[in-house]
Amino acid sequence: MITVKEIARICGVSPSTVSNILNGKTNMSEETRQKVLGTIKEIGYQPNFFAQSMRKHNSRVISIITEDLNQFGTGSIVEAVMAYCEDHDYRTILMNLRLYDKWSDTWFDDEQKVKAVLDPVVQESLSIRVDGLIYVAGHCRLINSLSPDLPVPAVFAYGLSGHKKYPSVIIDDEKGGYDITKYIISKGHRKIGLIGGTAENLHTKSRLLGYQKALFEENILYNPFWVRYGEWTRTSGYREAGYLVKEGVTALFCMNDNMAAGAYDYLYENRLEVGKDVSIAGYDDREMAGYLRPGLTTNRIELREIGERAAEILIALLEEETAEKKDYGIVRIPCRLTERGSVGAL
Repeated sequence: MITVKEIARICGVSPSTVSNILNGKTNMSEETRQKVLGTIKEIGYQPNFFAQSMRKHNSRVISIITEDLNQFGTGSIVEAVMAYCEDHDYRTILMNLRLYDKWSDTWFDDEQKVKAVLDPVVQESLSIRVDGLIYVAGHCRLINSLSPDLPVPAVFAYGLSGHKKYPSVIIDDEKGGYDITKYIISKGHRKIGLIGGTAENLHTKSRLLGYQKALFEENILYNPFWVRYGEWTRTSGYREAGYLVKEGVTALFCMNDNMAAGAYDYLYENRLEVGKDVSIAGYDDREMAGYLRPGLTTNRIELREIGERAAEILIALLEEETAEKKDYGIVRIPCRLTERGSVGAL
């Protein structure tokens, strides 16, 4: 590996001169500066950031810890974090816990299992002197796995921190459920069935609350028999759509696009037309939403904005000069209703 000393020897200057030029100082001649910079470019020298961080006590490196890169939304959030950090002269390292890959969905309530994987990753990040951490959850839930005694700031993205010390950036699911239900009502529907995810899931609970508030505002009686729970899968959407259509609903609010696609399957197999016989709305705005026919009206989750906001908060915490750091608490990012053709007017 080329060192500052070797560059200095090639250029016939002192190592301190090379170091000053690398750090942007201008107390040397333009001729010397150009000679050094030309040599650096020619040999492809790259600074050793970890060695620099040992000397300067800050690294301008942020560790991104993901529960599983294969989860919906994680890739977009990570990409947005990286882009924001890069734009603000911070580098990132990515640590993937692979929790879903290792244990499917059996680890959510097993704190010891999670900590056994997370703690070594946190220690590795701290050992290379990262300035802060961003923890990207696979889905929104209360997370207590990260120690409240970390020596660096941390921010949660797509999940709720169990410790008030760490800010959280999440979807505004209650508002999302409210907005899409109000939209369905605006089309004349009053018999609106709901296909939720698993009943204990925070996304499900918040979206259900928004649905209930919208019904209440419109003087529509809430019918608990029209609320069914799936497993976020296409097959569960098919199953629950069958029950609700037989109950006489005119519209279905499905809490993700996978279950909405299952509802499409049920209507197609039973010679019913989406948007005419029964209207369907989804949630997430996955790629499939634009391929379904008619196109699926759904709520777009602003994943990139979640990542950008998490990075913005962490960098603000790192760069605030005051001893009293701002309490960012829980930041909720609103969804955007994407109207297509699956919700018809009565």
